[in-house]
Amino acid sequence: MKTPADPRALAAQALADIVAGQSLRAVFATFSTKLTDARDRALLSSLLHEGARWWLRYDAALGELLEQPLRQRDAAVHALLVLGLVQIEILRMPEYAAVAATVEAVRALRKPQFAALANAVLRRWLRERDARNAALDRDAPMRSAHPAWLIGAIGADWPQHTEAVLAANNAEAPLWLRVNNKRTTRAELAARWREADIESTAPEHLPDALVLPHSRDVMALPGYHDGCFSVQDGAAQHAATLLDLREGQRVLDACAAPGGKSAHILETANVDLLALDREPARLPRLRENLSRLGLGAQVCSGDAGAPATWWDARPFDRILLDAPCSATGIIRRQPDIKLHRRAADIDTLTATQARLLDALWPLLKPGGRLVYATCSVLAAENARPIEAFLQRQPQARAVPPKLGWHGAGPGEQNLPGEGSCDGFFYAIVEKDS
Repeated sequence: MKTPADPRALAAQALADIVAGQSLRAVFATFSTKLTDARDRALLSSLLHEGARWWLRYDAALGELLEQPLRQRDAAVHALLVLGLVQIEILRMPEYAAVAATVEAVRALRKPQFAALANAVLRRWLRERDARNAALDRDAPMRSAHPAWLIGAIGADWPQHTEAVLAANNAEAPLWLRVNNKRTTRAELAARWREADIESTAPEHLPDALVLPHSRDVMALPGYHDGCFSVQDGAAQHAATLLDLREGQRVLDACAAPGGKSAHILETANVDLLALDREPARLPRLRENLSRLGLGAQVCSGDAGAPATWWDARPFDRILLDAPCSATGIIRRQPDIKLHRRAADIDTLTATQARLLDALWPLLKPGGRLVYATCSVLAAENARPIEAFLQRQPQARAVPPKLGWHGAGPGEQNLPGEGSCDGFFYAIVEKDS
């Protein structure tokens, strides 16, 4: 069957794939190529992000509206009805337009037998919306569209901030960009954008950052193809600074793809950088990103937890371990994390984090510095692994990051939305001489 060009029909098929386990980023990359109009691609992006963000709420609502379950019979039509509710309640589209467009999308899916059902379900919601919204709001997972396990984990670690974190996860994130100071200056790039009627802000505490209020096609921004900037959240931009880089140092970025932090390291100082990643399939994009920015590094595929397979026995002055984690700090950017992450994943991830720390520590020179980072908000992946590591390694000494964030054991934690940034954790460990 030929894939329909209707953006809502495409969004329904794509959202069904995301719910089935595919990543939003990968699905959007595939489905957006089927649309030629930039406005349709923007609508597809909005529908997928808000559909994934609010799936847990409106999937449950749809279950109450349908007399017979639809998801198993036709996952795409089920996803389309969820998107109909999202258009009404979240995107605040005119009600008649949202209903009509959804019914038309059913036909674009070549499922005309469901058109009357779609119309009836959405109109029933409109008649009963106040009572149904109130019923959903009485249940925390439905109210916040977060899985119960994650609400519990956030509540255990951040009891005074739980509601703020859940709300931040459901809000649109601004677009953070990092200026490549090897190619231009922040002032020059901001001026170039103003000439194109693109307004940005320049945060004082992050000298390489520019912020746009809304997400947009970055490749269409002036300077992108010239390598003048990269996409990188403000919280992640602290990594290069915390490494305390010096000219000529040997540096390892242990989990480097897609290369944002590697690039920032190279933009910060002239160092000998090894950009390592376990997945060979991710290296072409890393190389492309460095090439666009005019930067060079040794790029290598290998498991950071098994140095014997890739290390040349020359120690490093600095190591960045941006560790695999639950990504619970970047849900506002990748809302499909709510659908894909499970409580059982945390134990597996913490075991990996400990393995990587122990394997990389012998590669660090005496007097060297290791920066441990995650985009998680969970203490199990942040403070606790570092505390345990410090107990195992008598030569290891924690250094406060001094970012002004929340204290979190030996490190510091930014929570989602704070400073308009993502949730992020840093710890600094130095090796005694």
